Amino acid sequence: MLLFYSTGPAPRLTYIADTLLRDLSGIEVVYTNNADEFKAFDGAKISYAPYHIADDAFSIVPASEILFEQQLCEQKIHIAEHSAYKVLFPSEGSDFSFDIFAASFFLLSRYEEYLPHRTDEYGRFAHTESLASKTSFLKQPVIDFWLSDFQKALQVRFPFLFFAIKKFRFIPTYDIDIAYSYLHKGIARNTGGIVRSLLKGDITGIKERIDVITGKKEDPFDVYEWLYALHLRYGLNPYYFFPVAGSTGEYDKNIDPALDEMQELIRYHASGYNVGIHPSWQSGDDDALLPQEIKTLEDIIGRKVMYSRQHYIRLTLPGTYRRLIEMGIHNEFSMGYGSINGFRASIASPFYWYDLSREEKTSLLIYPFCFMDANAYHEEKLTPAQAFNEIRYYHDTIKKVNGTMITIWHNNFFGSDKMFEGWKEVYELFLKEVVYWDL
Repeated sequence: MLLFYSTGPAPRLTYIADTLLRDLSGIEVVYTNNADEFKAFDGAKISYAPYHIADDAFSIVPASEILFEQQLCEQKIHIAEHSAYKVLFPSEGSDFSFDIFAASFFLLSRYEEYLPHRTDEYGRFAHTESLASKTSFLKQPVIDFWLSDFQKALQVRFPFLFFAIKKFRFIPTYDIDIAYSYLHKGIARNTGGIVRSLLKGDITGIKERIDVITGKKEDPFDVYEWLYALHLRYGLNPYYFFPVAGSTGEYDKNIDPALDEMQELIRYHASGYNVGIHPSWQSGDDDALLPQEIKTLEDIIGRKVMYSRQHYIRLTLPGTYRRLIEMGIHNEFSMGYGSINGFRASIASPFYWYDLSREEKTSLLIYPFCFMDANAYHEEKLTPAQAFNEIRYYHDTIKKVNGTMITIWHNNFFGSDKMFEGWKEVYELFLKEVVYWDL
């Protein structure tokens, strides 16, 4: 047990202390605002106050009022270099070099996303607006680094204090935006595809489409058996996210979920894997669509939908997460950018979302991802070889802190489309040369 003292009750402080000490370190934490009780306690204890209250306590002097505030405002954030990483809110007179609680809260809560900011072409919070991007620590899960050093410092002061042993985890996830390139699209969509190919003079594309439709050739997006074999070989437990929008749109190109073939594909994956909803782009504009899509998926898989990831990573706080909570979603996988790889919340461990507008910890468990194939290809313009080096970097970095590495891949990147030549091999090589040694 660890006794935690502060000068008064503060929901933000309790949340971040619970996250770092209880959820991520496995320590039972008891809170008190009673100075006499704190002084008399004989055991591990942390004081979070502007003054030292007990010589035998581990003291952190708040470097910001952010954890005691109940409003949103621009924060004055001082940044310092600390060995291999940057720290926020340096704290003089503390037993630790910076205010880890204020720093972690600012990043985890996504405080900056509630403040006025510029958006990208899709209306999303632009990664260039983030402190992590502006000060060059977007590629590091700094909260995990901080916590590792904090645990070591606490253990020096309290040798009898033991922390839960974390193990590195790799969780592959897949967004099946378009389940098939040609199959099950109907006469109208395939005719339109042929016309577009004719206008571009793409005779090869027309022939491939006809060969697939007539059963002479495999659909280039049909890589499901190949993925199944990989998961079996390496003992992986993946998550699949399926869009089930009832109508297509500019950004929603999924196969009609009413088709038997599409339902069979979803049920096939649900029988052995975790399957979640991939809310359509349209559902971000029409609140009535999300419950319809969740019900559609639940009817197909025959059980409650527990997992979600936003299509195009269309995430707006707090609205997106609140809607998901209202729909009974407990696990969310959109915490990352749709424009660059890295750590949006500066962490590589699942954590519970704190609703800043309501000042409360929620039941929504956030699973942050660090790598998405589309970012590497479309945004970062990486070659397959460069992408392999990037994904290996994230693996090695996260493994050092025994975090959770979550990647996003799309089935079309593994297909026979020449545009993505070499990307299938990147994934296979990563599993063979890197993930295999974690087993």
